[in-house]
Amino acid sequence: MTDHSSTPAKRPIERFLNTVEWLGNLLPHPITLFALFALFIIVASAIAAAFGVSVMDPRPAGAAGRAPDGVIHVVSLMSADGLQRIVSHLVTNFTGFAPLGTVLVALLGVGIAEHSGLLSAAMRALVFNAPKKLITFTIVFAGIISNTASELGYVVLIPLAAMIFHSLGRHPLAGLAAAFAGVSGGYSANLLLGTIDPLLSGITQSAAQIIDPNYHVGPEVNWYFMFVSTFVISILGTWITNSIVEPKLGKYNDSEGDAVRGDMGALTAQERRALKGAGWAVLGVTLLLILTVIPGYGVLLNPKTGTLAGSPFLKGIVVFIFVFFAIPGMVYGRLIGNMRNDRDVINAMSASMSSMGMYIVLVFFAAQFVAFFNWSNFGTVVAVKGANLLASIDMGAPLLFVCFIMICGFINLMIGSASAQWAVTAPIFVPMLMLVGFAPEVIQAAYRIGDSVTNVITPMMSYFGLIMAVAARYRRDMGIGTLVAMMLPYSVVFMIGWTLLFVLWVFVFNLPVGPGAATWYTL
Repeated sequence: MTDHSSTPAKRPIERFLNTVEWLGNLLPHPITLFALFALFIIVASAIAAAFGVSVMDPRPAGAAGRAPDGVIHVVSLMSADGLQRIVSHLVTNFTGFAPLGTVLVALLGVGIAEHSGLLSAAMRALVFNAPKKLITFTIVFAGIISNTASELGYVVLIPLAAMIFHSLGRHPLAGLAAAFAGVSGGYSANLLLGTIDPLLSGITQSAAQIIDPNYHVGPEVNWYFMFVSTFVISILGTWITNSIVEPKLGKYNDSEGDAVRGDMGALTAQERRALKGAGWAVLGVTLLLILTVIPGYGVLLNPKTGTLAGSPFLKGIVVFIFVFFAIPGMVYGRLIGNMRNDRDVINAMSASMSSMGMYIVLVFFAAQFVAFFNWSNFGTVVAVKGANLLASIDMGAPLLFVCFIMICGFINLMIGSASAQWAVTAPIFVPMLMLVGFAPEVIQAAYRIGDSVTNVITPMMSYFGLIMAVAARYRRDMGIGTLVAMMLPYSVVFMIGWTLLFVLWVFVFNLPVGPGAATWYTL
């Protein structure tokens, strides 16, 4: 491990992160931890229910999921109904855990591309043709853009970024961290609209109509702010990786993990020909996918609206991830000579699945914990109580929004779903801040900052187990504390930088956060 003690400016940061890592790694193995969390929720829910812990539901009467008495109660899982629910749903909690199927299906295709040598060759071509100084920026930026189809970033880009750094002789965990920061920490920034935009805008509109029944909020209302945020987060992520995370990790020793360093030698003539063939395959697959989403013709557009929003194309994006890697991978393998028949392809897919044993076990216990947590209503009660506390404090508008963003970030540690969190908190914050004089579009933009920046430090994030599994390939003793300490600088700097951008955007320059989006609201 390289000694960085000669850099005084970094000493306090390193001491703090080392403390976070040490404290976090005192925790048991992540699998054991999730099992203990699940047991804790069962016992704690019984105690909280016995004491009648509850909160008034902020959603209007008649809203989906709202109890007839308008009260959200903590539900005991130690009751007869609770135990029956646990027993009857134990298997479906696991098999229905959303990231599980997505990861496994996508990795079947990625496994073909990886074992054929396509990913290694493409990575080497990228490295030899791109300025090395831009590698980190490119990875963070690509992570943010991948949120248009979020599974692609988690399943493909994060493992690939670790491979790129490893092959360059840099610390692979720094590459993983940079990609994770872009994909998850910069979740709401993007150059394009994604599936989350119509989902959040629909919730915001419903909350705004509590005050103004005719108010409309479109999916595009935060696009200006999120477009600029893409470059701000990319720059911040690059600086954190190069100046804080990678120096702290030090020089990587291959003996720390089981991953094999990719060959970064120059491409041979045969590899170049095979890579060109795979490129034509990528082009062909891309053209076929485009044909399925051409307006007025595409068979995979939303049959009701004729748009991409809510379309079979977006719902089945994992299928296209599989196809996008499998077909070029087979073409490359055939041209290079290591995939001559169906057995070679099947062996490649089998090899990719054999490396996921730890992840599958972790998902089983993580899925139980997430399900128990949701059934108990703990997250909802905490979210509403925190929101009510903020609403009761009288402060200036900029400081109010800063506190709002911080509380959203805190709630995100417990409720990993952006739409689930906003569905509960929007009916409080949107009407409250509208009455103060702010438009729902601005309120939603602020929420998205808080919802994004703490994704990288919470085990409640759906893909946290996958990140742990990838990191463990490069560091066998990887613990939750190590991962959280590595990602904490991103969370802190993103929170500060992104919030500052928001304050300047709204309160100093008075810019609209999106096309046709108002900044101020008057009754």
